[in-house]
Amino acid sequence: MIFFNKFLLFIALIIVIINSGESLECYVCTNQDQNHEKCLNTIKTCEPEEDMCLSEISWGSPPYWVEGGIKQYYVSKRCATRATCEAVKTKTMPSCTYLWYQDWKCAECCLGDRCNFYITMGSSAVKSNLILLLGCIAVLIGFHVTKTV
Repeated sequence: MIFFNKFLLFIALIIVIINSGESLECYVCTNQDQNHEKCLNTIKTCEPEEDMCLSEISWGSPPYWVEGGIKQYYVSKRCATRATCEAVKTKTMPSCTYLWYQDWKCAECCLGDRCNFYITMGSSAVKSNLILLLGCIAVLIGFHVTKTV
């Protein structure tokens, strides 16, 4: 009988160890202005039902009034269920434009421990918008210079 009780205790301990080893880890942060520091140094062990890492990035004016209204990025990361991830992605899809002159928000979900280290959403689109902006400025300056000469 004592052997059987010890055996059950051993099995229960093994199950607890295995279940704790299956927990997902995600980077977490809220409305940080870069994908640095807190967003790359804060890790959370997700709840058992949270099976995905969710990253959200937005571009827009600060939530408080600032003279000049300079736009900037806001990064948020967290653990989420698959249903929550899909709901957030669906909700942000209409505003996920990556246009530099308007506010936008995008979401991305991934599977696997710490898979949300990088913000991969539209990085090439953001760079291409910046190149387009710089090109437009150069054309306008060139047009202004040739018109005044």
